Amino acid sequence: MGEREKDLQMARKGRTAGVVIAATMLIWLAAQWLGGQMGWPVRFVFLFDLAAIAALIWALVVTYQIWRLRQDNQR
Repeated sequence: MGEREKDLQMARKGRTAGVVIAATMLIWLAAQWLGGQMGWPVRFVFLFDLAAIAALIWALVVTYQIWRLRQDNQR
């Protein structure tokens, strides 16, 4: 794999992680607000919390992978 392909792959991963973070926070905020407005049980709204945590952990792992790829490319 060439240097250009690696850069494109890292950029694609970075955009994906950014979109996941932004979408996660928007959906989580909307779910919290909607749950409060509609009187959803706390344990149902808690599922949105767990899904948001899972998505953010995934984005953290992808960000770490990008960081490691950049470190390896500098050597």
